Parts: sequence; C-alpha cells; structure tokens
Amino acid sequence: MANSKPKISVTVRTFNEEDNIRDCLESVGWADEIIVVDAQSTDSTVAIAREYTDKVIVRPWAGHIATSQFATDQAANLWVFSIDADERVSPPLRDEILALDLDATPHDAFDMPRLHFFMRRWIRHSGWYPDRNIRLYRKDRCRWGGYAPHDKIQVPGSLGKLKGDLFHYIYRDLAHFAATKNSYSTLTAEDHFRNGRKATLVHFTLRPLWSFFSRYLLRLGVLDGLAGFVICVMEAHCVFMKYVKLWALQNGMRRFNGK
Repeated sequence: MANSKPKISVTVRTFNEEDNIRDCLESVGWADEIIVVDAQSTDSTVAIAREYTDKVIVRPWAGHIATSQFATDQAANLWVFSIDADERVSPPLRDEILALDLDATPHDAFDMPRLHFFMRRWIRHSGWYPDRNIRLYRKDRCRWGGYAPHDKIQVPGSLGKLKGDLFHYIYRDLAHFAATKNSYSTLTAEDHFRNGRKATLVHFTLRPLWSFFSRYLLRLGVLDGLAGFVICVMEAHCVFMKYVKLWALQNGMRRFNGK
C-alpha cells in the first residue's frame, strides 16, 4: 500500500521579511501545518504570512534557540520542518520529504544540503556547500541547542540524510553580508565569554589565516570566482573579529572605543 502523505508541521521565524516570506511559504505549501513566529515586524511580514496560515504568533524576540524551540513546541504534528524566511525548499527536496515513510523510519531527524545564492551565483565551494543542516526532526526526541546565533537541533538517536537542496538566498548585498558577520561575531564572542572560553594571540592571528587558506584552496573557493574570494576573505575576517571581541570581553572591554 502506498505511503500516506507524512504529517509535517513547518515552522518559520521572521522579523521584517516582507521581501522573502511569500516565496518561502510558497515552497512549503505541501505541509500539513505552517507556524510563523514573528518578532514584532514593522513591515508587512505578518500580513503576508496570514495569507498562508492562521497560525501566526507575534511575540518579542527571545533569542535564536528559545524562539526556535518555542516554534517547535507549537507544532501539532510529531514531525517538524524548520525553515528560515530566506530559504526555499527545492522541488527535489520536497518530493524526497513527501516520499519518506515517517511512521517506519528508524531516524529521529534528517539533514540536507543547503545551497547558497550570493553575488548572482550559486556557491558550490568555499566551505559553503554542502553545508548540511538538520531541519526535519521528531519534536518528542529532539530539542534546539547550540550557541547564538548558530542554533542547532540536538539529535539523540539516528540521523538520516536527504539529497535534495535547501535553497538559501543568503545575503542581499555586500553591506548585508558585512553587517551580519559583524553581528554574528559579537553574539559568538559573548556566548564563548559566558561559557568561560578564552582568546589568545593564536586565535586572532593563525585561525583567520587558516580559515582563508582552507576555504579558498582546500575547499576550492577559487572555483567560485570573485564571489568565492569575497566569501573566504569575509569568513576569515569574521573569525578574527570573533576572537578579538572575546579577548576584549575577557579584559573588561565592552566596547572598542576605550570606554
């Protein structure tokens, strides 16, 4: 007997995503339930989301991990698929998900490759691909963990692997790339500081150099053209900023302006 359509809830976190949310929700129209958790957007994100689902929850931002877990807890179905507003489920990935026998699978979760679109091209190297992410999971066995801003599903049991790509329209432009990396380096430094990690001279000298070398040469970023070079430089700079900010925190410097 053919498998019935899997019962899957889709969760999306949003904040001022009016340019992305429609295409995102169109790509998950196959889901049995869509839950949007919005962090009090000031644009038309909520209005657009309500065209696709009546389960739109507006609440203050509680952080990456707490918001992801809150969205998961609202799901009516056992299986949850988490997607960001700037992501799209490709048709091959959709078909692969819908073909799964989730009642019989031995896995607690599934990961899938994420393909990033940047500087008008798909990035297939530079350490950005396959960038496998866990997005489909059983909510009774898995919980959100990791560290800000890199929240991640914690899987206690078996992890299955899917082949279809999750498309990611990652940055609007170079300014958005730089601003995001600056913000992420701050969040990561603060998380490391809270957890007692220390930065030394090696961390903000050799590690950035290794980041560039490994991405551009070992991971073939050179094949991604100018976009690959930009990515590798920016990722190395983010490593540098993360550890410099951590060093500043551990030396009592909350800002870099001498205060």
